[in-house]
Amino acid sequence: MTVDVLKPRNSRLLILGSIFTFALTSLACSGVLQAQGPHDHEPHFQFLPGNLVVSRSVYDNRASNVTVGAVLPPNCASTSVGCSGDNGTGATNNGIYPAVFNNVLYDPSFGITSRLLLDQITPEGWLLGTLEVPNSLQRGVKSTSDQLVTSFSSKSEGALNLSTSGKYLSFIDYVAPVNTIDASNSNTPGAVDPTNPVGENYNRAVAVVDGHGRFHFTLTNAYSGNNGRAAILNDKDGLDVVYTAGNAGNGNNPQPEGVVLGAGTQFIEALQSPEDKQDPGLPTPVGSFSVTELGDKSDKIGKDDNFRGLTLFNNVLYYSKGSGSNGVNTVYFLDTTGKACPNGVGLPSASATLPTTALSFDPSTVATKGLPNNMCILAGFPTGLAKSAAVVAFPFGLWFADANTLYVADEGDGYTGGTDLYTHAAAQTTAGLQKWVFSSKTGTWSLAYTLQKGLNLGTPYTVHGYPTGTNSATNLPWSPATDGLRNITGRVNRDGTVTIWAITSTVSGGGDTGADPNNLVAITDRLSNTSTSAAAKESFVTVRRSEFAEVLRGVSFTPSDEDDHHGFGHFGHSW
Repeated sequence: MTVDVLKPRNSRLLILGSIFTFALTSLACSGVLQAQGPHDHEPHFQFLPGNLVVSRSVYDNRASNVTVGAVLPPNCASTSVGCSGDNGTGATNNGIYPAVFNNVLYDPSFGITSRLLLDQITPEGWLLGTLEVPNSLQRGVKSTSDQLVTSFSSKSEGALNLSTSGKYLSFIDYVAPVNTIDASNSNTPGAVDPTNPVGENYNRAVAVVDGHGRFHFTLTNAYSGNNGRAAILNDKDGLDVVYTAGNAGNGNNPQPEGVVLGAGTQFIEALQSPEDKQDPGLPTPVGSFSVTELGDKSDKIGKDDNFRGLTLFNNVLYYSKGSGSNGVNTVYFLDTTGKACPNGVGLPSASATLPTTALSFDPSTVATKGLPNNMCILAGFPTGLAKSAAVVAFPFGLWFADANTLYVADEGDGYTGGTDLYTHAAAQTTAGLQKWVFSSKTGTWSLAYTLQKGLNLGTPYTVHGYPTGTNSATNLPWSPATDGLRNITGRVNRDGTVTIWAITSTVSGGGDTGADPNNLVAITDRLSNTSTSAAAKESFVTVRRSEFAEVLRGVSFTPSDEDDHHGFGHFGHSW
């Protein structure tokens, strides 16, 4: 793990709930510090209270990452579907960024793994330091060493969440070397789908890091064929378990049992043993939703559980679904009482508790009937099917300011179907930051307004070194434009306002918009306000920008320090 003291970039300053623009001065680089391993007791790195952590990925920009003409996905010939994508040309581009991601036009599963870095910044945007997640590019990291990478262009990954105690930060990604092709659609070793055209297997793993930058990783066979997206550690009340959100499956129907079990929501016992000593079994789901709860015809099994966002509030887990043609794009909650939503829609019980065990199911019927349903759509949120609803939103990040105020990030529809991509993005009505308020009289949530000012939806911007003009592979302009928001976090201020930080989503003519340099933005909103005219005066500002070959993924407040400086809450004195 490496801590770099880096030169800060242009940022924004938030003072007393108001946001002012200013330019940061350059700070001298004082050297490179080494964060200690999990058994050391005097590490140099520390997350400081009240700061933000942003997950950032940097692409290892090498031509050798991809060979022009190579048949992709890797090992497709060994799968039952074969190399159906082989049109005689093979990979169209080598590994040089950003044209490398034009290969997705040839290989729909295309992606390349990259290192993940955790930037500690002040709420105003000052960069304090960077903690690098262990990866194969680091000195001394072997194939058997603990390590974790992200898939550079996989825009739904990299969410950061604090544990229930606030002492740890958690996220989920891949156990693979940097520069691995198509790991984001690979199988997991314990849930292989022979109809998945990606013929390689990599575990996913949950990373948990404490206030001193010390990591532990827990392997899982969940999310085979797709990706885990968010994780929250529950380290209270004698537990050390992780709840996750994501998607599974990249093959044909019917899906194998392990793929169905590994979709959506998972219940994973956090481990302290090294990765190479772990042997995860079949995935252990904690929740499931089916549109049959609403009276609709059944979708492809498991695809109603294609979850993107995850948060926890008042002992209830909340999820968002905002992609795919199956299911409902909306906000859900997991019902541990079994009584909150007999018809698929409801409100959490005041007596609800967090799940302490995985979901019980019948193994003999999982592949044909799916899992039992214990999740509900939050009352007032959309219930129309994504494939037929008149207005479809694309919810992603979730943040509760209080029991009656929920902010929902909408990432936009991602339209890149023509030269009108910018005007289309600008015309969206649901993209941005939605404010939902709860009425105790009606027992439902309602949308107060959507904050968009300052996001400049559909307005192209330039990044130093990034191409301009037209991408000949797509015949669309290279320049990215903001399309909406993904992961978010927030803070309630003393003056009755809230400040929300958010990661932007993009559209462009790049082969894969997930590889576009994006931004961290912030806005301050009056908590009690429900007036659209008052909200129209509020505006986002850019706190931090990606540079060439960089992307931003998650944002959270820093984990708190521990008094005893030991490991997970109930792992004993292992650190």
